[in-house]
Amino acid sequence: MLGLRIEVSQKDEIKMMQTWLRSHGESVPEEHAMHLHDAKLMPGMLTPDQMAQLTAAKGTEFDRLFLEFMIQHHEGALTMVKDLMASPGAVQQASMFAFASDVEADQSAEITRMRRMRAAMGR
Repeated sequence: MLGLRIEVSQKDEIKMMQTWLRSHGESVPEEHAMHLHDAKLMPGMLTPDQMAQLTAAKGTEFDRLFLEFMIQHHEGALTMVKDLMASPGAVQQASMFAFASDVEADQSAEITRMRRMRAAMGR
């Protein structure tokens, strides 16, 4: 259920960002392109080693790693929202401010939910 909720919300976020880029004459990255910024992974993106670790995990270990890595991923989104909000003029458009605010609220709520789930697993 958590995975589906994350998938749906992130698809919506990606669609909104793609629409914004197109409407501003910017190129839209390929769906599975490396998420790089200034030649390094964007905040919260998993490294190839982390992805391999998750791929190899099974059962409870997979669940634990999934939660750990999704918390990392969501915290990266919060970092990017914070950076965006701190950039002069970046959220002057009402739609961009609303989007950034929604991402912050949604990601924070999901982090709280995932931390509770992780704690219930004994970690």
